[in-house]
Amino acid sequence: MAKAVRFYETGGPEVLRVEDVAVGDPGAGEVRVRHAAVGLNFADTYFRQGYYPVPLPNGMGVEAAGVIEAVGPDTNGYKVGDRVTYTGSPLGAYSTERVMPTGSLFKLPDGIELETAAASTMRGLSAAYWLLKTNPWMKAGDTILLHAAAGGVGLIASQWAKLLGLRVIGTVSTEAKAELARAHGCDEIIYYRREDVPARVKELTGGEGVTTVFDTVGKDTFVGSLKSLKRRGVLVGCGTASGPFPPIDALQMAIQGSVYFTRPALADYIANPAERAELSNALFDHVANGHIKIEINQRYELDDAVQAHRDLEAGKTTGSSIFVTA
Repeated sequence: MAKAVRFYETGGPEVLRVEDVAVGDPGAGEVRVRHAAVGLNFADTYFRQGYYPVPLPNGMGVEAAGVIEAVGPDTNGYKVGDRVTYTGSPLGAYSTERVMPTGSLFKLPDGIELETAAASTMRGLSAAYWLLKTNPWMKAGDTILLHAAAGGVGLIASQWAKLLGLRVIGTVSTEAKAELARAHGCDEIIYYRREDVPARVKELTGGEGVTTVFDTVGKDTFVGSLKSLKRRGVLVGCGTASGPFPPIDALQMAIQGSVYFTRPALADYIANPAERAELSNALFDHVANGHIKIEINQRYELDDAVQAHRDLEAGKTTGSSIFVTA
């Protein structure tokens, strides 16, 4: 029997249950993967709370890495012993093993450890499409504002932004998080709890504002993010840790300087096979070559899923968090 975390109703972390489950054999186009590590992502809390509705009961988690231990027919070249990682549907990554469709998998280069992959596949692909796809006008020398700069995606995005020649202003809550963000590429730090973010952005940019804001917070930071943009800048709504973004007032977008707002989803940037390969190859190359370092600062057991979600929502984590299952 495998171990899995499931939920039967939406709500707080306490709705998560650890259960023994029968996995079964893979069918056509499927493989069975034994996980070595599972990614803990803020998006997981959206499913748990019902913000992202799914049929119940259901599994939890969208990201993991491990080794294929059984294959069904027509598995597109995947074989027993392959090291793989994945992010996306179906839910159920919080488990020791599971059956997965091969269309969700990425073959893992030899130079990347399984724990590193579980800590960076979703976060790294997110950073990749944010920086490479969401603002076609952004170029080397531009300044960006990155909220939650000491988080898992933030640390990857900061490093990647520096590879692209961007100047990075990051927001954090504490001195410890500021030190971590600076070590991973942030040029300037704003303490969002005690500083006026748009006012500081204007000071740091000579009154102009930034080309792009990557906002993972949502409701609480939306207005400040808009005010931080330069004329015709782009606000990328990457996450909603504080709640959903408010309805868009088209006139306000014009008044703010003819700015743009986009609320992208990773699934729409890896649905096309060529684009999926482009982003994943770029990510894996940077990680394997040491250009982007993955900080795994929290490790949990699956039995600790409730506490892991509490820590995540309380802002107690930095960098990436994983469940160790091997």
